[in-house]
Amino acid sequence: MLQLNDNVYNKTAAPDEPKLKLWSSMGILLTYQCPAKCEFCYYNCGPEKTGLMSIENAIAAWQGLVRIAGQRAKIHITGGEPFLYWEHLQKLLLTADKLSLGQIDVIETNAYWAANQTQIAERLNFLNSYNVRKLKISYDPFHAEFVDYDKVKLLYDTACEVLGSDRILFRWQLYLQNPPQTDGLSDDQKLSLFLESCKQYPCRFTGRAAGRLAQELADKEVGQISAENCKKSFLDSKSIHIDPYGNVFNGVCSGIIIGNINKKPLDELWRIFNPANEEFLNVLFNSGPVGLLQKAAKSGYEKRRLYGSKCHLCTDLRQFFFDNGQLRQIISPKDCYN
Repeated sequence: MLQLNDNVYNKTAAPDEPKLKLWSSMGILLTYQCPAKCEFCYYNCGPEKTGLMSIENAIAAWQGLVRIAGQRAKIHITGGEPFLYWEHLQKLLLTADKLSLGQIDVIETNAYWAANQTQIAERLNFLNSYNVRKLKISYDPFHAEFVDYDKVKLLYDTACEVLGSDRILFRWQLYLQNPPQTDGLSDDQKLSLFLESCKQYPCRFTGRAAGRLAQELADKEVGQISAENCKKSFLDSKSIHIDPYGNVFNGVCSGIIIGNINKKPLDELWRIFNPANEEFLNVLFNSGPVGLLQKAAKSGYEKRRLYGSKCHLCTDLRQFFFDNGQLRQIISPKDCYN
């Protein structure tokens, strides 16, 4: 297990200054592919997307997290939709078990596959046998547009029987009891339903959520978020996500690459990570996304009158830079922006 002072930023920070936390939670984005194309998706996932994290990369990342955080290391497997690659997922769990890497905290699914109770029970029993602590079922008005409620309910009920209700996470519980109806709705009616859901369960305005949803809910002028930098977001986040190509994202900042495990082991990436060092990250670290406005404006970016949040402004600016072929080493991969 590493110590805080093993990181280069922490070594130079004054004793009374905040330190970069040890990464202790990691989301494995097994794939960007998903049978759904939800309007709120933080990673822009969809049926046309590709990418599949190799077993070798997933295991290497997992081992790296253990070297960083020791027994506090927590793994969750997400996507995209990991159950699109059930045999690959099985192989990953089998390999991790042979290497005694410990529990998987959560595996997420939207239940698109859950049509047969026998198959559901078989898969859940496999997960139970190979160190999966909890199953998370994602369902809300956004998913309801693509996934039949009957499948969601069948998976939930069967999982409660096989794993126990205390091991099932459901996003969001309201919609389990009152499934949203999207069939036959016009685009305007769907948007109204989506916006109402966002008001009840606020989402991050990153990825696809920074599009129409953020624009409809935008209520802040730039001046209202100009004082919000990303220093605390970088330093306090104990979580990272790793995508199918080995790209590492800090916390929930999808589409901002801070390293790649194909180039350096995860624990080495933590050691050398200095958000105040690289030019683009340094602007976010000290000034927040407002600090990028001048650079974007010089290239033709037109500032919006209102934004939904600091993250909305950041994602909007990054989308502009990506579309104009700028900063591709950090603002990537294309799956997060197309």
